[in-house]
Amino acid sequence: MREAGTDDASDAAWSEAHRRELVIRPLAAKVTINAQTAANAAANLGLGRSRLFELIRAYRASPELASLLPGKRGRVRGERRLLSEQEDLIGRALREVYLTAEKPSVASLRRWLRHECLKAGVPIPSVKALRARIAALPPKDIIAAREGAKVAADRFRPVRGRLEAGYALELVQSDHTLVDVIAVDDVYRRPIGRPWITLMIDIASRTVPGFYLTMLHPSAVSVGMAMRHAVLPKDPWLAERGMSAPWGNQGLMDRLHLDNAREHHSKALKRGCRAYSIALEYRPRKRPHYGAHIERLIGTMMGAVHLLPGTTFSNVAERGDYQAEGKACMTLAEIEAWLAAEIIGPYHADIHRGLGIPPATAWDEAVERRTELMRLPADPATFLFDFLPCEVRAVTREGIELFNTHYWDDALSCHYTRLGGKLPVRWDPRDLSRIWLELPDGDHLEVPYRDLRRPAITRWEQLEAQRTLRERGRGAVNEQLIFDAVETQRFIVAEAARKTKAARLAMQRTATALADAQRVRAAKHSDLPKRAEPAPVSGQLPPPAPSAGDLPFLVDEKRG
Repeated sequence: MREAGTDDASDAAWSEAHRRELVIRPLAAKVTINAQTAANAAANLGLGRSRLFELIRAYRASPELASLLPGKRGRVRGERRLLSEQEDLIGRALREVYLTAEKPSVASLRRWLRHECLKAGVPIPSVKALRARIAALPPKDIIAAREGAKVAADRFRPVRGRLEAGYALELVQSDHTLVDVIAVDDVYRRPIGRPWITLMIDIASRTVPGFYLTMLHPSAVSVGMAMRHAVLPKDPWLAERGMSAPWGNQGLMDRLHLDNAREHHSKALKRGCRAYSIALEYRPRKRPHYGAHIERLIGTMMGAVHLLPGTTFSNVAERGDYQAEGKACMTLAEIEAWLAAEIIGPYHADIHRGLGIPPATAWDEAVERRTELMRLPADPATFLFDFLPCEVRAVTREGIELFNTHYWDDALSCHYTRLGGKLPVRWDPRDLSRIWLELPDGDHLEVPYRDLRRPAITRWEQLEAQRTLRERGRGAVNEQLIFDAVETQRFIVAEAARKTKAARLAMQRTATALADAQRVRAAKHSDLPKRAEPAPVSGQLPPPAPSAGDLPFLVDEKRG
């Protein structure tokens, strides 16, 4: 008989306990109890002699009415009735079979147990008994054995701390993910793979300040491009894509929160954030809940993407027999415009479940809570420039050498470095046709190829060309060989693009990267101040044409 709990005891049980107490309390106070007194008490309570003494001992140990509650009939919860040999085999089955990375089912576990029981001549336990012992295992131990200690620790660690922001752009969170849709190339409209997206979210309003879509793996440039999109006004960007919907997010954030990916610890990102007084914060290790805001945003965006043709969905079970590559029809630019419309429309305009109001409304309210005006870069045209990678190089009579390529500008003759001296040089991995020399006064000089006949190439094309040349046994890689190899590889890729997805992807991401870099550079030049021309005076000749030094670029007179 098992003891009754005080919570589920009935009124009748409490009445019986009270009746028992009137008899047992005086007996429990005695040092000795003679046989006749015990017999009379047992008869009075309708109990056997041994049960009477059990209640007396229980009352002496805990002189409370609850200790005399009548017990319920049946086995005690959790009581095990299997043979010790059966228990030993079940324990072995759990350790050696069930708690493994292969994650076998209960049916598989019972087949193994059945075999071992028959071999040992032990009765086979029922499935119910087996499931009861699995249910008794600590959940954390099951996850640790089947999925790893880190997963178990992340899932069961107490949640402490959370990200909070009181006003707009006090705290922005960013992360990357592969988009659940297959893009097609611009030329042949054939599949090239899934693009990467870098998303940002303003914690105070849950709005999306900006994003960046690319076929390249995330890098410091990806973060810089997303930063540029988030910080600068969106009207020119939207106009380029034929859109005019309102997207009011702009301005420098106070704090940028990131995970611990390698690109988030790059020198370029740290230098750019330092230049604009943006505090970099990293997610505490083994604290995934600190990334909840950006993870939920990514989940929301991917849920919307699942409506597009060519979607890969979130998993194989959800995809079923849907042929993603066969349905793919949208280019990278079209996916980018679609995502912008999704952010501006449904996401910003619909009521946010966590806020109770649309994020666009929350943004307006969060802006009003700012104690200072919104910060904007002093020179928007060069904002991305401060997030580009940087190397230090000597400036000689032959110009600047970077990645086995020479660069020259006539203005370099005023900035030769002394023996052993070097100056910072910034470069854009999407377009190596020019670099930027950082001068001692803080200004930057744009320096093109020394040989202006060279085509614009990307850093990954240049690396691939160097690798190919080394495989051919060339110990010293020279500049001409690199560009010849790149041109050859581009021709091969263009010919293969009709046949293979990998070749189309290589061609597409090269073209996209060069176009992105040239678009940013064009925006920079368009923002240069126009020189005011003096009005002609009567009797004077018109002013002479500007010389090459007056223009923001070099003119090669010999080539016409």
